[in-house]
Amino acid sequence: MNRVTETPRDDRAGDLVVPTVTSDDSLRRAAALGDTDAFAEILERHGPAMFRYARRLLNDHGDAEEVVQDAFVAAWKALPDFRGDSTLRTWLFTITGRKAVDVLRKKRPTPIEDDLLADVPAANADPAEGAGLLQALDAALAQLPYLQRAAWLLREVEQLSYAEIATALNTTPTVVRGQLARGRVALQDRLEEWR
Repeated sequence: MNRVTETPRDDRAGDLVVPTVTSDDSLRRAAALGDTDAFAEILERHGPAMFRYARRLLNDHGDAEEVVQDAFVAAWKALPDFRGDSTLRTWLFTITGRKAVDVLRKKRPTPIEDDLLADVPAANADPAEGAGLLQALDAALAQLPYLQRAAWLLREVEQLSYAEIATALNTTPTVVRGQLARGRVALQDRLEEWR
C-alpha cells in the first residue's frame, strides 16, 4: 500500500503538482521513529480492513472497534522492534487476530434456553423476509471454529495469500488450506438455502 502526497506547487515556475508515493515500509520506519503522521497514515490505510476482520471474527461491532484500537496501540509500541519478517499488513492482522482471541477467551458462550428459541422464526420460513444473505453469512461464520473463520476472512475478504495467512495465524500454509477447505464446506452447508 502506498500513500500519495502532493508536492507543493511553485507558482513562479508554473510547475504542476507531482504526487509522491510512500510505501508501507517507509511509513513503518518513520512511525517507528515517532512520526505520528506516518502512523496516522498506517491507521487510515489498514484500519478499515482490520476492523472488517475483527468484526467478522467477533460478530460484535463494539468489540471489534476495541480490538482494532488495542491492536493499533500494541503496534505503535512494537513498531521499533518490528523485524520485517512479514509485510506490515500481515503483522497488523496478526496483532488484530491475537487481540480478538483475547476477547473471545474472556467471553464464554451462554447456553440458550429452549423457550427463548420458540420466539425465533424458523430459518427456512422465507429467506426474503430474513435479515439477508450478509447476515446469514455472518451467522454462519460465527459458528465456525476460530481458525477456520479467521482463515476464511483473511483469504476471501482481505485477499491475503496462504503464506500471509499462515504467518498471521502462526501456522503453516498446509494447515491454512485444510482449515479453508473445512470452513468452505461448513459455510456451503449452512448457506444452502441461499443457493
